Amino acid sequence: MTPSRSTQKDDRTMTPRRGRRMLAVTAAGALLATAAPAAPAAAGAPVTGPSAAPAATSQASGSPLDRQALRQSLDAVHEAGMYGIYSAVRDGGHGWKGASGVADVETRRPVRADMRHRVGSITKTFTAVAVLQQVERGAVELDAPVNRYLPGLLPGERGDRVTVRMLLNHTSHIADYVLGAFPSLAQGSTASLDEHRFRTLQPRQLVEFGLAAPPTGEPGATPGSYSNTNYIIAGLLLEKVTGAPAERHITRHVIGRAGLRDTSFPRTPRIPGPHSKAYESMYGLIDPPRDYSVYDMSWGGTAGALVSTMDDLNRFYRALLQGRLLGRAQLAEMQRTVPVSVGGFAIDYGLGLYALDLPCGRFWGHDGGVWGMGTQSLASPDGRRLMSFGFNLMKYQRVNDEGVLEPHPIDAALGGHLMAGLCGPGAARTAQAPVTPLPADRLLSIKR
Repeated sequence: MTPSRSTQKDDRTMTPRRGRRMLAVTAAGALLATAAPAAPAAAGAPVTGPSAAPAATSQASGSPLDRQALRQSLDAVHEAGMYGIYSAVRDGGHGWKGASGVADVETRRPVRADMRHRVGSITKTFTAVAVLQQVERGAVELDAPVNRYLPGLLPGERGDRVTVRMLLNHTSHIADYVLGAFPSLAQGSTASLDEHRFRTLQPRQLVEFGLAAPPTGEPGATPGSYSNTNYIIAGLLLEKVTGAPAERHITRHVIGRAGLRDTSFPRTPRIPGPHSKAYESMYGLIDPPRDYSVYDMSWGGTAGALVSTMDDLNRFYRALLQGRLLGRAQLAEMQRTVPVSVGGFAIDYGLGLYALDLPCGRFWGHDGGVWGMGTQSLASPDGRRLMSFGFNLMKYQRVNDEGVLEPHPIDAALGGHLMAGLCGPGAARTAQAPVTPLPADRLLSIKR
């Protein structure tokens, strides 16, 4: 959907001066920046034709999936202002897939349910699994200091106090590297996003950016503080103990073992296979939203560079929770949670995945976002009920004069679709509080 003329006018009410003083994106506001503040984007008319037609799989009688509710709630996200969204839901042997909206606002090319998509920090679950496989082999100890495996990487006593577990559950309190990698964001400018579109960064450079910033607390202290730097270090650890590049190792021992056919670390700035464009608004600083689908993702690495499909994400989390990637002991370690702070919110974070409590029970998974693309993936503890959705307009909200992110109709619509997928249509009406999707994706601070 393209913005209407009246909406374009509303989007321009944020003056350049206000834009410069509002933005200070940190770790979670980048790799996890999917749903944060934006002015009312145009709802537009629902797209008709191929993108609006249900892409359901099994239509067997007695299916636990309400396909009509899923279709309606998916369309509601597009009608609330999202350019395009695609979703996949499974319950046991029953499945549903759908897509609504456009992949390209100029050509009106419709989105498809099987499109490949940058999944951002969902990469962290894959990286954590690979590390825990090494724990199973006896090559890594969770509570050993990082310096045992990477001597000298962390300066001073931090290298002896920060453990492998602290990296994976974000209690290391090593700062995030995103502001170091994209310094203009600290001044309320998005210039860095364009200047560094084709820049290649090495993992140790990213770690240096994180270490150059003040620590967020003492190692091991709770609540933890979400930091992408932790998972870049985890990738370096993998390389040290396996002797193979981390992305290649994860591809062979996690992606391959889970039987995923459309999931990869891209080798070029382009997304392999059919995909949507990736529109970034940065809370109105980029007006109209700009396409960042062609981007060197070395800045995400083992913290957030993966490309996948919604079907593959569901297949991955099912394999994980049903014990096909890790043994029972290591899966239990993944699900030992601590409170982790992300933008003023506290989430129950384990090792590379978090718990989200809904009216119908507890679900496990992760969310993620990169410039222009956001994703949510959740699964029931037994891996039977799964839901993953991706969308192509990021940070569509706005910031008010007090520096507070204003809710957007898209947020409520995403919550409604999440509830329809995981709990069924009636649960959204009985929930005592609004459901917030993408809980790990929150802007940490806003420069005024």
